[in-house]
Amino acid sequence: MKYAFEGKAPEIDPTAYVAPTAVVIGDVTIGPRSSIWFGAVLRGDVFAITIGAGTSIQDSVVIHEHTIIGDDCLVGHSAIVHGCRVGNNVLIGSGAIVFDGCVVEDGAVIAMGAVLAPNTHVPAGTVMIGVPAQPVRRLTAEEMQGSKDPDHHYENLARRYQVPGALQELP
Repeated sequence: MKYAFEGKAPEIDPTAYVAPTAVVIGDVTIGPRSSIWFGAVLRGDVFAITIGAGTSIQDSVVIHEHTIIGDDCLVGHSAIVHGCRVGNNVLIGSGAIVFDGCVVEDGAVIAMGAVLAPNTHVPAGTVMIGVPAQPVRRLTAEEMQGSKDPDHHYENLARRYQVPGALQELP
C-alpha cells in the first residue's frame, strides 16, 4: 500500500517490487530492483527515506525518520532502521536495531538481534554482534568482495512476484 502524506508521495522505481501488504508512506524513494516485502513499513512522514538499488527490505521491517540505505543491502526480517545512514552491500540481520545517528559503512554486517546504540559508527567491513552491539572482527578482503546476495535471489524472487497472476489472493 502506498500513501501520499501532506503532499509528498513515494517515488518507486518501476523495476522495484513492493508487496501488497507493505506500507510505504510519504517522502520515500525506492531504487531500481529493490524489494519491499510483506508487512514492512517505510514511513516517510517526518523525514525522507531513501532505499538504493538492488536492496531487499524483508518482512516486517520498520524504517522511519531520516534514513538512507545504500545499494545491494539486505535488511532482515523484523529489523528496525531509524534515523541513520547505511552504506552499500550491508547486511542487517533479522531483529537487529540500527538507531538514530548511526553510520554503517560499506560491507558491514550487523548480526541478528544486534542493537546499535544511537550515534554508533560502524567502519567498513566490520561485523557487529550483541546488545549493545560490539565489533567482533573485520571481514577479509575476499569476504568484502562477495555480494550479500551473490545469485540475486531476492531480485529474482521479486521478479517472480511481479508476474501477473503469480500471487493470488484466496477466499
